[in-house]
Amino acid sequence: MKRTFPIIIILITLSLLGLLLLQASWLNNLIEVREGQLNNKLSSNGLKVAADLFKTVYSGQGNRPRKMHMGEFNSDFHLHIIKPLTIGEKFSVDEVSAKLRKEFLTDEWHHLKFEFAIYSSVPEIEMLSNGYDIASLDTANNKQFIIPILPDESVTLDDQASYEQLVVIIPNYKQQIWASLEWVIVGAGIFMLIIIAAFYVTVRSLLNQKKLSEIKSDFINNMTHEFKTPLATISLAVDALKNEKVLSNPEKLEYFRSIIKEENVRMNKHVETILQAALMDRQELKLNLSKIHLHEMLGQVLENYQLQLESRNGKVETLFNAKNDLISVDEVHFSNLLSNLIDNAIKYSNENILIKVSTHSTTKLLVIRIEDNGIGMSKETVKRIFEKFYRAHTGNLHNVKGFGLGMSYVKTVIDAHKGKMRVDSTLGKGSVFTIEVPLVQLT
Repeated sequence: MKRTFPIIIILITLSLLGLLLLQASWLNNLIEVREGQLNNKLSSNGLKVAADLFKTVYSGQGNRPRKMHMGEFNSDFHLHIIKPLTIGEKFSVDEVSAKLRKEFLTDEWHHLKFEFAIYSSVPEIEMLSNGYDIASLDTANNKQFIIPILPDESVTLDDQASYEQLVVIIPNYKQQIWASLEWVIVGAGIFMLIIIAAFYVTVRSLLNQKKLSEIKSDFINNMTHEFKTPLATISLAVDALKNEKVLSNPEKLEYFRSIIKEENVRMNKHVETILQAALMDRQELKLNLSKIHLHEMLGQVLENYQLQLESRNGKVETLFNAKNDLISVDEVHFSNLLSNLIDNAIKYSNENILIKVSTHSTTKLLVIRIEDNGIGMSKETVKRIFEKFYRAHTGNLHNVKGFGLGMSYVKTVIDAHKGKMRVDSTLGKGSVFTIEVPLVQLT
């Protein structure tokens, strides 16, 4: 796992970068294709509109007069020439605009914005849309298309100058192309985010799996040690019982029997702890609720640790300020919860242990505060302290034993009682555990 994990991370990262580069290249090509499609559409459909305008205006007036040269006058040429109608005189701006919309605004380009004008051959403006003047000034962002209004495609380039011209301007040309691909880009972005999220979940799962593997290894090592010690003690005691001197001495016989019993009780406690953890995994923690006074329970729990504290030159300071200490809890589980916290305060401390236990009450809650002057915890340990099998590094303290299930059990009990717990700790200075549980309201 240690060797393969970095390789997996590198491969996933390279795959993700490759996908991002491919997406960027694909999007760039798509923009170019879309731009070409719009140019072709405007050119071809613009010519259709131009041909329709020419046919409608000049088909009833004969061929449109073209520029005459001096040598082309004859005896039938009348000095009085009737000027034919122009497109600007035949159509309104709205009518031309409607023709252009019909050709330009299709399903793919239904939001296309454009401005237009029609120039005569002089050139003079015959008509223009409302925003044409402003649009014609911004040549950086807007694109202009010039479409000659011709009778057919046989007209030469030189003669096109004598015909009217349709000029179409697309404001914010690039932006409109991007807008036409809005859903494609959004869809690609969403799928890309899904892929990134999948990669993130995969990496996180691998990290969690790695941590879990390390935690389980530590748990197995601790469990082996915890069972090995009492088994070795029992084995020595059994061997001692075979000795004739011990058999003939009732006091020694009782001594070794008591050792076997104590070690057996110790092993049973370990088994019970593991079984309890299994029950919590299946969420089968059942509470037998009863009303108890917390101050009495705290006094009993602290009394159980009095000898242990005296052996390590430790003491407990109590400050029971709660006016109402009546709570509805499971007496066994809640007592175990408090015992775990006091036991940890003792285990994770050096000599001259000082534990401060205080209480106070609010309108609805009873607040319990347990403070110690122990080795404290790092921020990482505080974050993970309630994880099952997790054990904090104890520095120079090598006598700290356990499975790493105590704080996980504490959190489960607190949650089952609909309470809250907060942990504050400073490395090298100690820790503070604050518990809030609902009060039984006094009538």
